[in-house]
Amino acid sequence: MKLTLSQRLSLVFALLLLVCCSTSAWLQVRSNRMHELEVVQGLSRDLAGHIAQDTQLMDANGLMPNALRALFSQLMLVNPSVELYLLDSQGRIVGNAAPAGRLRREQVDLAPIRRLLAGDPLPILGDDPRSSDGRKVFSAAPLMVDGRRAGYLYVVLLSEEHDRIAERGANGAALNIALWSIALVALLCLIAGLTAFALITRPLRTLTERVGQFDIDAVPRVPAPVPERTKTQDEIAVLEATFQQMQVRLSEQWRSLTRQDQERRELVANISHDLRTPLSSLHGYLETLSLKDASLSPEERRRYLGIALDQSRKVGGLAQSLLELVRLEHGFVQPILEPFSLSDLLQDLLQKFELTAEARQVRFETGFKPGTWVVCADLGLIERVLTNLFDNALRHTPAGGEIEISLQAEGPQVQVRVSDSGPGIAAELREGLFLRPFNIGGARRDGGLGLRIVHRILQLHGVSIRLVDEPGRGATFCFALPVEVKTAEAWAEQSRHVD
Repeated sequence: MKLTLSQRLSLVFALLLLVCCSTSAWLQVRSNRMHELEVVQGLSRDLAGHIAQDTQLMDANGLMPNALRALFSQLMLVNPSVELYLLDSQGRIVGNAAPAGRLRREQVDLAPIRRLLAGDPLPILGDDPRSSDGRKVFSAAPLMVDGRRAGYLYVVLLSEEHDRIAERGANGAALNIALWSIALVALLCLIAGLTAFALITRPLRTLTERVGQFDIDAVPRVPAPVPERTKTQDEIAVLEATFQQMQVRLSEQWRSLTRQDQERRELVANISHDLRTPLSSLHGYLETLSLKDASLSPEERRRYLGIALDQSRKVGGLAQSLLELVRLEHGFVQPILEPFSLSDLLQDLLQKFELTAEARQVRFETGFKPGTWVVCADLGLIERVLTNLFDNALRHTPAGGEIEISLQAEGPQVQVRVSDSGPGIAAELREGLFLRPFNIGGARRDGGLGLRIVHRILQLHGVSIRLVDEPGRGATFCFALPVEVKTAEAWAEQSRHVD
């Protein structure tokens, strides 16, 4: 049988309550019994002494056993709950008033008698001559002959008749009231305990239901408020708050993994598409050269070879970009920081792209002086960032347009701004702009990897790149690099001396 936690707790509580009530009832009965024995023995402690003083139980020849029967008959009229026995100095029973065949012991242990005579705390139980193993409260007195102890008068205070009456009353009204009282108290305690368990475990049941209904796709993006009970150090409330945080965290991680998986699928699809086009073209022109080599003129052969080489360079560029992105995202590349002149690096890159810009009828506009803006970064990686940004700007700036590069102080950093006069980037394409491939006007930027590589390199430098809106401009990208102050001052001083 499978039970819930609340049911198991209730069952254990009921069993413990039953054991406690039973133990309490037994202790109560035991305590009452011992108290009754103490009272009876205390009231009749000197009974044997008074009897021995007022009754002739011995003569010159010693003890008189037959004198007990007459005395017993008289006492039965006054107190029917006593039994008289005459003991010698060794504890042997030498006289009694018991009916024939009712005596079960021939000797009584004298140790309890000595304790009683010594005044030890009551109750003191002695041997019951009419029982082989029973013990009862008693009264005892020594009997003296010629100044020496000749024996004892042994009075059992609770006789067999008393035991029979007590047994008949074992199921009487008093006992029934006591048992019903204990049962009623146990029932009330059980109800109170079960109610307390229900109230205490209610938050746990609620949490169990929430765990059972947990759906990782349905968890809200906004973390749930922490319950007020957590301020009281309630363990269940703390567990509930922790589970809520775990839900949100798992949901975020799940969405992140889903998004990354989608981005990976898009990346593979885009790379496959971008590789298929130049490879197909390359294969077609090489196949044409192979099949029609004899019939092609030298001009056609050179043109076909030029196209094949151009497509081969595209395939190589895509493979190189993909390899570079893999190295960046898996931690194989770490920036080596060093001071260098950012303005000089930009001048070198402008000269590198000068011929391409002239061929596309695009001009560069700069707003900085050579030999200034010394920054601390990885020279090679920052060169790669600027190369990708310039290349993207050239690809999407129409003929007659311009690309503006500017440097501007921004606290302890210098802000780099690359802006073109192209069509810009639509609003629906800006989400995840630096994390997944995309198309702009039907053309893909370096297989969709260029801005992703830029974002990862700047992320390694602890820098973020952002797309800003400027009236009348296309796409404007901005990022900031830390300025190397001491080196910048030294270079500025050196430039003044040269001037």
